[in-house]
Amino acid sequence: MTDDSIAPSTPAPPPPAVRPSPWSAAGSVAADAGYWDAAAPEFDEEPDHGLRDPAVRAAWSARLADWLPGEPSDVLDLGCGTGSLALLAARQGHRVTGVDSSPRMAELARAKLAGTGAEVLTGDAAAPPVGARRYDVVLARHVLWLMPDPAAVLRHWAGLLRPGGRLVLIEGVWGTVSPAGLPASELQAAVAPLADRTRLEQLSGDPALWGRPVDDERYALVARLTPARRHTEVVDVHLVLRRGDEVLLARRSGTGYGDGLLGVPSGHAEDGEDVREAMIREAREETGLDLAPEDLRAALVIQHRGPGGSPRMGWFFEAAYGAGGEPVNREPEKCSEFRWCPLDRLPDDMVAYCRAGLEAYRAGDRFVLHWQMPGDPVAHDPAGPGRAVFLPATDRGAG
Repeated sequence: MTDDSIAPSTPAPPPPAVRPSPWSAAGSVAADAGYWDAAAPEFDEEPDHGLRDPAVRAAWSARLADWLPGEPSDVLDLGCGTGSLALLAARQGHRVTGVDSSPRMAELARAKLAGTGAEVLTGDAAAPPVGARRYDVVLARHVLWLMPDPAAVLRHWAGLLRPGGRLVLIEGVWGTVSPAGLPASELQAAVAPLADRTRLEQLSGDPALWGRPVDDERYALVARLTPARRHTEVVDVHLVLRRGDEVLLARRSGTGYGDGLLGVPSGHAEDGEDVREAMIREAREETGLDLAPEDLRAALVIQHRGPGGSPRMGWFFEAAYGAGGEPVNREPEKCSEFRWCPLDRLPDDMVAYCRAGLEAYRAGDRFVLHWQMPGDPVAHDPAGPGRAVFLPATDRGAG
């Protein structure tokens, strides 16, 4: 789906320090199905709720046709109430699923949508009961302002969309004496990390939508999500060269990453190489060793993310001292020294990634996550939080 009328996302102004919302501050009106059950019989009496006035209905229909895709699409209407917007979307040819926490609202919506093919579910709009189904549009009107954490809800909703899907969010700040609602700047800030393109429309100036003139803030934000990109990761190779109980370490220098710290000889696979070929090449370039494939044993696979960096996959290969010759520092511009260190008494001045890999190797672990957080040091910190997580593997004979 494309929509060239949606402008590229730009940073939104900082959100207000306080979002004036008496209901959400009170605790849980959004989740209080009893409140909405009681409100259901008279809910459609508001012009913009029931859309009974032909002029109001036509105004919302025109807006919705502009916000939704031009071709028939799967639309998830969250907090659908009695189903008025869902009915408009269904009449425009879309396949609609409505969700509301109030059984009474959902019952009225089913009656209103009868014969359209639309489905109405009873459940929490923040975490709708749709399983693994995915949609082209998530539509929500006057729902997010009731949520204690709109940003978290939006992230969940984004996960319900297909690549390139869109959010259609109708919100506002109602009243001028004691205003309550969600300012547009706050919603823009919450949507910005998720969206490739956004469009903000002010709705207050269109009295046809409300059945009367209004002077508070009412708006719609249409956001097209960033298209999914195929995930790729750098593949690292690490040489665990063993001399009895010792392992060869190299001190990094002039590389721009972890300089001054120790690690094992390492590099990354190049295009067209498998990991074993990459390890043989890197060992030759860094240590002068002429290793054969049979000299290597796969020791450990670790998925690592550095502080604030991108994930990468590391393969640790074990080789015995003497295989391929005597190690020599072949890249003094990148390595200031080689050092043999006992595997059970590794020094602290190591790259945290490598240290985690060697500790897992020594413990007999074979598959590990090492997921550092922003603010973690590149260097191993003996007093810091452990980031390595062992992933158990099935027994070879299981099955």
